[in-house]
Amino acid sequence: MLVDVLLPQWGMGMTEGFIVSWLKSEGDSVEAGEPLAEVEAAKTTAEVEAPTSGVLHRIVVAVDESAEVRSVIAVIDDLSPEP
Repeated sequence: MLVDVLLPQWGMGMTEGFIVSWLKSEGDSVEAGEPLAEVEAAKTTAEVEAPTSGVLHRIVVAVDESAEVRSVIAVIDDLSPEP
């Protein structure tokens, strides 16, 4: 099943984040809680973690692009069978 990776809101005034780097590439295995990307927001940099284990299926927001809070920045295939 495909699972969306959303850009979290780390502070009340945060409305968007800027992708500084991806720590994984499409096709890489990921573990739940593992850092996937570095995001700059409000003059600080933080890591976005994988919400589930699986394979990084697709990167939606590229390096040097911004995304709104709670928008999809990547998709993970958790490799569970579709219902």
